[in-house]
Amino acid sequence: MEITVKAAAKLNLLLDLTSILANGYHSIYTVMQSIDIFDTITVSDTNSNEIQITCSDKSIPTDSRNTVYKAAALFFDRINKPCPGIKIHIDKVIPSQAGMAGGSSDAAAVLKALNLLYEAGLSDAELCSLGEKIGADIPFCLMGGTRLCLNKGEIMAELPPLPECYFVVVKPKQGVSTKFAYESFDSAEWIRHPDNDGFLFAATQRDLKTMCEKAANVFEQVIEIKERVIIKHIMRKYNVSLAMMTGSGAAVFGIYEKKEDADKCIIEMKKAFDKVYMAKPTEKGIFVV
Repeated sequence: MEITVKAAAKLNLLLDLTSILANGYHSIYTVMQSIDIFDTITVSDTNSNEIQITCSDKSIPTDSRNTVYKAAALFFDRINKPCPGIKIHIDKVIPSQAGMAGGSSDAAAVLKALNLLYEAGLSDAELCSLGEKIGADIPFCLMGGTRLCLNKGEIMAELPPLPECYFVVVKPKQGVSTKFAYESFDSAEWIRHPDNDGFLFAATQRDLKTMCEKAANVFEQVIEIKERVIIKHIMRKYNVSLAMMTGSGAAVFGIYEKKEDADKCIIEMKKAFDKVYMAKPTEKGIFVV
């Protein structure tokens, strides 16, 4: 048996760190958005008693370090069954070290695929609880759409879908590790926090103009991406509504209300950067093919 699912990338339309929790994690206040840049995950049974992973991107580890492996192992532990043997192939499109939840979305896709493949009947809440043990973004990646995410990211509230818009996403050569990003934030002497409540109210009203005015990512104050200035400069030449880094970096996205503006931006951006993407919002994070 075999099942194939598509795992959507995410963008942070707003990202703030508000406190340190008792367990040492940062408390986040973020609005995440699924977009139609997908990794494709194929899961098949092999009767090998092993979890085997292959990936189109040879730089991605395919052993127990991969979040996909961790997700599969945790799933079989949860249903109290030994792994009968599965092969997971990842066709990678979402760039790594970009702040777009590539690894988390793949893990979410595997949890969803295994739940269907073995007819385990785990609810979305149960799958999110499993995913949370591996990575803070996995619950969102399982659910997708437009959501306010709090605490470590596992507390979620669904928001109205965005009005029609287009994203231009650029991943510069430089990558940023999540660990380095949080260490940089912790060492900062002062952080300017965004108007979270104002952004949230605009999101509930589907007021994209105000959302873009109030959007911010606090990591931009502590993470230096040398190509970010150039990327934003090009985006602003074509009536961009918002140009901002996603997650802990290093990808930068622009929001455009008109496709023709996004198309013009894409043409110029591809002259300077290799990893340039056009995307639209999606209302789910995982799609069964």
